[in-house]
Amino acid sequence: MRQIPILLLAAALVGCQRDAPPTLAKANAAPAPAPANNISGKLMERIDAPPYSYLKIQSSKGEVWAAVPETKIGKGTEVTVFNPMEMGNFESKTLKRKFDVVFFGTLDAPTATPSPAMQHATAAKGPADAPDVKVDKATGADARTVAEVYAQKMALKEKPVTIRGKVVKFTSEVMNKNWIHLRDGSGDPSKGDNDLTVTTNSPARVGDILTVKGIVRVNKDFGSGYTYAVIVEDAKITN
Repeated sequence: MRQIPILLLAAALVGCQRDAPPTLAKANAAPAPAPANNISGKLMERIDAPPYSYLKIQSSKGEVWAAVPETKIGKGTEVTVFNPMEMGNFESKTLKRKFDVVFFGTLDAPTATPSPAMQHATAAKGPADAPDVKVDKATGADARTVAEVYAQKMALKEKPVTIRGKVVKFTSEVMNKNWIHLRDGSGDPSKGDNDLTVTTNSPARVGDILTVKGIVRVNKDFGSGYTYAVIVEDAKITN
């Protein structure tokens, strides 16, 4: 997220490659004891929007909506959503629906693999197993390599940059944005300056070679302790 609630982080959502959801608790398994910040209750409604399921839960505080990695649990099941992160005015483009409030979390116990949104929030370096990448630098006065964005981040703060790279990770519909991890072969993995997170409203697929133009933001704080040392936001895909 250098790290995001996400989504979070809702990894989300349309002809694009997505992060695989973690293994979910079995529908007939008794929910684990829930700390006060978790959401427990009876499932009233489930709406599937792969890779998520949206759950309407009758909790002790009333009816709430939660989003978890896709599940097939049935109506009436007692569920617990762990590590929920609140997202206000969240719009799901897949469902074409806007939620006043939705909580992104997982049905797994806290010791299990976090939800895709949480994985995105804490995986600012992108996937560790991505193959070697070598992409030619974009052209133009504001063109930069991934490593140059990191090295020049303070000078580039709040300024536009153009970057050409390969998509090594894609997560959609988290905080009403799509999240792309770009690499171009520059930078040092041990320093973490080889992978750049970009937000956009455009779709993408892992493996795509893209040229994007967006605004450099430094020390971007998304709350709950999730910050990015450098991120490129509101990017447009120009190829």
